[in-house]
Amino acid sequence: MNRFLFGFCLFLAASTSFVAQAADGKCNAVEFQCSNTKDCPDSGFSLVTDCLDCEGDLNTDEGTFQCFTRKLLSAKGNPSPQYLWRDIVGMLVWFCAAGVATACGVGGGGIYVPLGIILIGFAPKPASGLSQCSIFGASLGGLLLNLKNMHPFTATIEKSGEVADGDGSPQGEIVSADVPTNDKGEPDTATTKYFTRPLIDYDMALFLAPMEMAGAVLGVVIQSLLPNWLYLFTAAVILGFTAKKTFAKWSTTRAKEIKRESVIRESMLASRALENATAAAATTPAATTDGENPKQSSITTTAKDSSSKSDGGEEIEVNADIPGVVANEDDESASDPNEGEEEIVMDAEKMARRLHFLERDSRQYPKEKLIVFAILWLGLTLLTFLKGGKGVKSLVGIDCKSPVYGVLIGVQFLWTFGFAMFYAVKLMRETEEKKSVGYPYHEQDVLWDFEKARFYAFVTFIAGIVAGLIGIGGGMVLGPLMLVMGIYPRVSTATTATMIVLTSSSVAILYITSGLVPWQYAITFFFTCFIGALVGKTKIDAYVKKTGRQSVLIFLLATIIALATCGAFGIALFRLSKNDWCFPGFKQFCVIDDGTADVVCAPGADERLLGSAFYSDVVRGGL
Repeated sequence: MNRFLFGFCLFLAASTSFVAQAADGKCNAVEFQCSNTKDCPDSGFSLVTDCLDCEGDLNTDEGTFQCFTRKLLSAKGNPSPQYLWRDIVGMLVWFCAAGVATACGVGGGGIYVPLGIILIGFAPKPASGLSQCSIFGASLGGLLLNLKNMHPFTATIEKSGEVADGDGSPQGEIVSADVPTNDKGEPDTATTKYFTRPLIDYDMALFLAPMEMAGAVLGVVIQSLLPNWLYLFTAAVILGFTAKKTFAKWSTTRAKEIKRESVIRESMLASRALENATAAAATTPAATTDGENPKQSSITTTAKDSSSKSDGGEEIEVNADIPGVVANEDDESASDPNEGEEEIVMDAEKMARRLHFLERDSRQYPKEKLIVFAILWLGLTLLTFLKGGKGVKSLVGIDCKSPVYGVLIGVQFLWTFGFAMFYAVKLMRETEEKKSVGYPYHEQDVLWDFEKARFYAFVTFIAGIVAGLIGIGGGMVLGPLMLVMGIYPRVSTATTATMIVLTSSSVAILYITSGLVPWQYAITFFFTCFIGALVGKTKIDAYVKKTGRQSVLIFLLATIIALATCGAFGIALFRLSKNDWCFPGFKQFCVIDDGTADVVCAPGADERLLGSAFYSDVVRGGL
């Protein structure tokens, strides 16, 4: 990590120096025809460098250099029939990508934005808007599935059987946190109580989501200063490093799964050998006195330990004492969360308090936490609409030169940091209280203290900056980091996917209401990704549950990030080649079109007769 940061700083320093030199030169901008009969009655078109400056016609046709209004699934309503098959292929790709991305706990913006430009044919800003609508649909579908899913492991409390003098209450209890959750529900018994909990870690999401949002606010500010080519190359470097780390995590996780599957197969063979030996002993006279068989005794010792499940769901025996194999462990860094703690002396009050925590945490739909999520979302959405941004006008008509604009940015930081600090303190206090009553933490749960809260907050804030800088959801950065830090893969993906709903929904609504994304496309791709997420995530989750191969999620996540890396590089090179490899310098933080700029009209009918080559050069800004 330190070597990467050092190298990345050198990259930024070199890029900054190069930009400073490039800023002295001017790049000839490509010009497009914008329908404008009012100011240009002769030709009927004015010339613009960006179709976003063409009122109503926001889409760009690179073949004819015209601005036009995009129509969904139309061969005749667009300048070329190619847009029909672009829409059809795009919907199929979006459907498949939504399921895979949602199962991995990412929004998929790193894929949607490049494909929106290359495949769908949108300009960069409409492509970003379409991406946010798609992310919102996919993440909402994933949230609906994650809300009803249970944590992979179930906590249990088993009575010791001993009773105290007088009232007959249990003198002690045996607690466990790593009982695999049965999809049909664990049966209650007279001596054991089972406590499931939601797959989504709501407390972690309420702490980290505001930190990610705060980072995104700063990232957007930085992005507004950087030239497009620089932040795209920056995105590619960061995503490439993240992809490399995620592939490494997949490799180690898969190696452990192969070792565990090998142990299971050997145990199954040993069990079958034991059954055959027992059956043979029942039909063959005993070879030794007292029925002792050294070979049978050896088999029994090897096969009879902790239990697991085969792919078909049957109960099998696994030896948990084999060196290098730890039951229910997916990460080397995972360890007993209570290791090193002093032995807790339990009494009736502590056992009652522990039972309270277990019953509270076992609620599948904690209303108070869902309400807090709604409040956080409403506040974020309101501030986004008031401030504007991403090419979208403010709801109250302010701009970046207004003093209120800076105040709203400050309020955004106060709103998000306030939420994060409140839940950080709450998590640390609650962790200490749970540990004091012997709460059965799973080995891959996060036991919050000041150091961990500070570290997670810092990492999530950086992930938010990267997300705002690149224009993607923070899941592509935060998800892999959670895996590296040892959080259970299904829990980390569900938690990050929940956070993405908060960040993508308000921005998507802002894009749609501003008109940057045609509402037909917004609605169609929203539902395409919504249904794709429901179908794809259901299938992938079922496969992971059946096989126990968590590495599948990690591999898919690494693949998505690698594709996003290629997309960022590809878009940067594509734009530079169109601009004759001219590298623009840093942009001004606040540029406002006051409407006083001269309107440049396209050549009239007489000038067009001079020849298509001459006209093409005029339109492209060559003259």
